[in-house]
Amino acid sequence: MLRQAMLALSKSRRAERLVTTSPLTADVVRRYVADDIGAVVGALTRDGLLVSADHLGEEVNDPAQAEAAVATYVALLDLLPAGSDVSVKLTALGLRQSRRLALANAATICAAATGKGVTVTLDAEEHDTIPGLHAVHAALRRDHPDVGVVVQAYLPDSLDRCEKLGGARVRLCKGAYTAPGAYARPADIDRSFVRCLKVLMAGTGYPMVATHDPRLLRIASALAVLDGRDLSGFEYQMLYGVRPDEQVRLAGLGARVRVYVPYGSDWYAYLMRRLAERPRNLAFFLRSLLSRG
Repeated sequence: MLRQAMLALSKSRRAERLVTTSPLTADVVRRYVADDIGAVVGALTRDGLLVSADHLGEEVNDPAQAEAAVATYVALLDLLPAGSDVSVKLTALGLRQSRRLALANAATICAAATGKGVTVTLDAEEHDTIPGLHAVHAALRRDHPDVGVVVQAYLPDSLDRCEKLGGARVRLCKGAYTAPGAYARPADIDRSFVRCLKVLMAGTGYPMVATHDPRLLRIASALAVLDGRDLSGFEYQMLYGVRPDEQVRLAGLGARVRVYVPYGSDWYAYLMRRLAERPRNLAFFLRSLLSRG
């Protein structure tokens, strides 16, 4: 129930105004959202971590806004070292207007990223955008075979998606949205995650294991060994500000660990989804606000 309430708040304009205008939130938000993307990327890189940078913002209303998002991502590439990744939401590139527009804009980012030695991963969003996400991803792979895509384990068709993504870079996450008929119980989502993970680890692509769950991390490590993958054959992905000590520990063991780093002023919806995913994050957020009040 708490998760559903937080996801509903993520879409509330009234709640957004209340939270984003409060003088108490800025320092807390910096725990999860980079205020200086270049400085944060530099610090993480020095700790032996990889990054996936995400310029926050989605659901644009016209092609001009989508074009501005493209320009922002192209400029972002100059701040990232080779081997980095950028995470892109297709609704920020015009998916709501047309798949053709989103494809063209994503192709522009992919071409620019290739020249910088940076990869692109297409982020998953609301359930009604998933068919468009995978259609655009399939089209992009013809010219940009290393473009990645996100699969959300809470969706019942996630296993089928993974089975059809042979040879692809796939970020597997639990999912931070709601959908009709989707798995809702944590245990069901975890089981779906493991089923998908088995397919990806045994497949020909590059699994990106996006979770902070210690049990799932252990399962991923065991599956990698069973399927003959060395430490360069997959990576762990974690969110900026969540379990940073574990990120550094895993990297110190030789694992590839990539930190998802969001930045930008349009942080409200992102933060609410993160709080919905992990109740302990919500408790931290509220304690931080109260301690500053």
